[in-house]
Amino acid sequence: MVEPHLTFWDFIDYVQRNYDLLLGYLYRHILMVLTGVGFAFLVGVPLGAICTRNRALARIILAIMNILQVVPSLAMLVLLLLIMGLGSTTVTVGLFLYSLNPIVRNTYIGLQQIDPSYVEAGRGVGMSTMQILFRVRFPLALTYIMTGLRISAVIAIGVATIAPLVGGSGLGREIYAGINNGNSLRIFSGAIPAALLAIAADIVLGFLQRRLRVDNRRSKNVLPPTPKTHG
Repeated sequence: MVEPHLTFWDFIDYVQRNYDLLLGYLYRHILMVLTGVGFAFLVGVPLGAICTRNRALARIILAIMNILQVVPSLAMLVLLLLIMGLGSTTVTVGLFLYSLNPIVRNTYIGLQQIDPSYVEAGRGVGMSTMQILFRVRFPLALTYIMTGLRISAVIAIGVATIAPLVGGSGLGREIYAGINNGNSLRIFSGAIPAALLAIAADIVLGFLQRRLRVDNRRSKNVLPPTPKTHG
């Protein structure tokens, strides 16, 4: 329970006095999230593309993604702890596994939603399968892929706050220190930056998503121009 005598200015004063410590926690929190989500993006997008090529393999991959998603984050970290031991590496791997499902599923859905006429147009001008994938299919599915990335980033920022339970660092250290010591200022100084970080990540990625929309930009890399007919 929050102490009745605490004010907003007490919180500001605490943050100013412990600025370096909190900045270090924030840096390590961001680093864990960027590493986990970054690797999830590098692995998840190809997995989503593979799902569109083989239905049997898609069922297996998506089933695994569902299992990873329904496992509670704390339970997953504890299981990883038994294998990898204490430390931020365990947390990063957990964030990687927890971030895969939104990226894989949204990539798969985005690639499936593409109008076949665009693919046929690419084939008609002599594009190879890989050229169609990178110059036609991925650009047209980019909105869905970015949605998966946004969801993964916000989830990962939240999950990373329980990192101290398995020996990790980040803003969660301040939150749990405040809970253990009954210090509301420490709880707020960890929870508020984590919440603001999640909001900022969603806003920034949402902005990038809108800028990368195919229908909002003129790109010669999406499809070759259609020749004009005369007559």
